[in-house]
Amino acid sequence: MPTTVMRCCAICVLLTLSLAACGGGGAKTTVSATSTTMGQELMDLNASYEQGLISAQEYKRAKKDILHKYDQ
Repeated sequence: MPTTVMRCCAICVLLTLSLAACGGGGAKTTVSATSTTMGQELMDLNASYEQGLISAQEYKRAKKDILHKYDQ
């Protein structure tokens, strides 16, 4: 009987140690949120277009995407 108790204790210790090792490994979770508005995004897009950083086609596509994003 003492051998059975020792085996149970050993199993409990092993399970406890193995579960303690499953703590995520120090993984970090990052959540970011933007606080820009549709108006700010459109102004930034327009500034990029006026500075020649994007083409007229890119401007139209990005503007459509921004408007669609806030349409919901």
